[in-house]
Amino acid sequence: MSELEKGVHNYSAEENWIQPESPLLQERLEWFKDQKLALMMHWGPYSQIGLVESWALSDDDGDWSRDDVDWTEDMEDFKREYFDLNKTFNPIRFQPEEWAELASDSGFNYLIFTTKHHDGFSMWDTHETDYKITGKDCPFHTHKYADITRNVFDAFRAKDIAIAAYFSKADWHTPYYWAPGMERKSQMWRGPSYDPDQYPWMWEKFISFTHNQIMELMTKYGKIDILWLDAGWVGKRNQDIRLGEVVEKARNHQPWLLTADRTVGGLYENYITPEQTIPEHPIHVPWESCITIATSFSFKYEDEYKTLREIIQVLIEIVAKGGTLALNVPPQPDGRLPRRAKELMKEMGEWLNIYGEAIYGTRIVAPYYQDDYAFTMKDDHVYCFRLYQENDQAFQNSSVVIPFHEEISQIELMGTEELLDFEQNETGILINMPVLVESTAPIAHVFKLTRKTEI
Repeated sequence: MSELEKGVHNYSAEENWIQPESPLLQERLEWFKDQKLALMMHWGPYSQIGLVESWALSDDDGDWSRDDVDWTEDMEDFKREYFDLNKTFNPIRFQPEEWAELASDSGFNYLIFTTKHHDGFSMWDTHETDYKITGKDCPFHTHKYADITRNVFDAFRAKDIAIAAYFSKADWHTPYYWAPGMERKSQMWRGPSYDPDQYPWMWEKFISFTHNQIMELMTKYGKIDILWLDAGWVGKRNQDIRLGEVVEKARNHQPWLLTADRTVGGLYENYITPEQTIPEHPIHVPWESCITIATSFSFKYEDEYKTLREIIQVLIEIVAKGGTLALNVPPQPDGRLPRRAKELMKEMGEWLNIYGEAIYGTRIVAPYYQDDYAFTMKDDHVYCFRLYQENDQAFQNSSVVIPFHEEISQIELMGTEELLDFEQNETGILINMPVLVESTAPIAHVFKLTRKTEI
């Protein structure tokens, strides 16, 4: 299976995961498994044209990423236009404190923010390139929030939201990766434009450039909880960037730092990252699935949003299978979050205010996720979600049979604080449902089961 198809990453096999030796990192992975919900944000100059981020620059990925490029057939001209988007990117309606407050109210526990995507545009005040948000060619460079990464990180930390710095290991703008005069004719791909084995001196420049940028983020931008590394093809075959060197340097400053070196495996892929998918079976190592709130990771005009039911049921399935949801919400080019995204986030927060106990800090428990049921566990409690689709009339049934076979002492219907009558037999737990006032199918009924403990 290819590591990347149509811009979507496959994910490393569970059996290849390596547990860190450091007790501190093991502790931090337990912290990570408690979080359950992250806000992911892809944002950059590309938001102005409503295209998938970066990918249309790669000729080898053009067959799927250029569907919306309908104003020109000259792809070299398109690339020039794309790289010039920094000259018009001016998100003057950006208010990081509002983002952070909404995220906090909506139940997000950590942020994954794109400091740099594959196109090489840096959303922080890097000293390694002028192709950045604070560069003189970018009209936003004089704004009070010009160093977007710093202001986003500070605002979210102030709301006790942890920080994951998304960083692409590839960089299609720096001359050390896609090198002028060393192009692969007119057919560029996502990797370097030259063979690093044939031009080791050029590759060393790229390694130095990459290490310096990572260390800027790790030493000048406050506490970073996770270094989230994209572009999994970098680090494989002959693209070794000696990642271990820079991670260990970073951990001299931030010893708690987790790293997600996507699809590469080894010591620096502390958790695995499915994308736009949920694994079929539970995964017993740390994992996180990044899934879009609409259809695109980057802002797309007239995008089609998921329903609240779809989002919450995705969250429930992921958590029941041992993972964390990174819900991607892309900002608009003017700096605001899309209206529908904000509405959905607020609705998520309202649902989590009632049922979050069954999500946050839980661990997996058999039978995990099957048919219309999902299960999580915390201390002496097992939480059972009975999921309903929009037109499902089963929510009106006078009884429910839960496929769970441990002995239970009591059952509470969450959201009502009502204890329910039940009996257990070989089929599971038969619950007598109270008369409910709901007129339409809820997203789920959530039952809090208390295990019977021996005296």
